[in-house]
Amino acid sequence: MITLVRRDWIELLFGVEPDAGSGALEWLVVAVTALVAVLCALGARTEWRRIHPAGAHAAR
Repeated sequence: MITLVRRDWIELLFGVEPDAGSGALEWLVVAVTALVAVLCALGARTEWRRIHPAGAHAAR
């Protein structure tokens, strides 16, 4: 959320300019975080389906 408000928050927080203030590194952090969240959700879904097979509820 902070990237939407300040594109240069890494520069302000750490005092370094790895992307010369363009905000590219901040958006990369957002993209990587979103990718990790999607991969974790897919992994959780896979694990849920492995533990709870589709026919398990119908057999009860």
